Amino acid sequence: MAAGPMKMRATLGSGYTDVRVLMSHPMETGQRKDASGKIVPLEFIQNVTVKLNGRTVIEGQISQAVSRNPVFSFRLKGGAKGDRIEVSWLDNKGETNKTEAAVA
Repeated sequence: MAAGPMKMRATLGSGYTDVRVLMSHPMETGQRKDASGKIVPLEFIQNVTVKLNGRTVIEGQISQAVSRNPVFSFRLKGGAKGDRIEVSWLDNKGETNKTEAAVA
């Protein structure tokens, strides 16, 4: 199943930037069965990368324990209006997705 679009919001606080991102992905555990009784194959986001103005500020690994269409929130130190935030992911099947937004 192909992943859908991602949605992200980045807002400036006092000395920090809050980022919230919705990652559209099925996040299958490999334990669920479909209507015909066949096991749905394992499919999950493995790596998440966050960049601020092209510089990597967060790299993380997640597993199939995360729910479908995960939402992640995090706070970055600093930032300014108009800075570019990019969030991307790579799943266990080699598919990728990314989104970019300006700090508001």
